[in-house]
Amino acid sequence: MTMPQGLSGAAGFGQVLAFAERTMSEVLTAYLAERGVSPQLWYAVKLLGQRETATARTALTRDLEGSPGMDAESVRALLARLEREGIIDGDNEIELTETGRTLLLDLREYVADSPTAQLLLGLDAEDLDTTVRTLRVVVDEASKLLAAGM
Repeated sequence: MTMPQGLSGAAGFGQVLAFAERTMSEVLTAYLAERGVSPQLWYAVKLLGQRETATARTALTRDLEGSPGMDAESVRALLARLEREGIIDGDNEIELTETGRTLLLDLREYVADSPTAQLLLGLDAEDLDTTVRTLRVVVDEASKLLAAGM
C-alpha cells in the first residue's frame, strides 16, 4: 500500500490516520491469524479485560458493533462462541472467566511482540505520547459531534 505524498497539517491528518490504521490493522490481523485468533475476538477479550467489573451485555454489544467488520449478527455469533469456549460468562453482565483472563494475558504478551508493536519501537517516545494525546482529543471531539446528532 502506498500512501500519497505531500500530505500535511489538518488537510492530510485524516488521510494519513486512515492509511496508518488500515496498514497496522492488516499487519496485526495477519499476525493474530498465526495463532488462529480473529481481530474481533482479540478486541472483545481486550475490551472486557480493560474493565474492573462485569460489563453490561448491551454496552459490550454496542461497542463491538461499532468496530470494523462487526454488525449485530456477527457480535451475537462471537459472544456465543466465547461463551461456548468458556472465555466469557454471564447473561446481562458479562465478564471474562479464568480461561478468558488467561487468554487475555497470553494474547497481550503475543501482541506486545507483534510486528505492529515493533514498528513503533524506533519512534521517539515523546512523539508517540503526543500522537496518543492528539488522537484522544480527536476521538473525544468526534464523539461529542456524534452525540449532538451532527
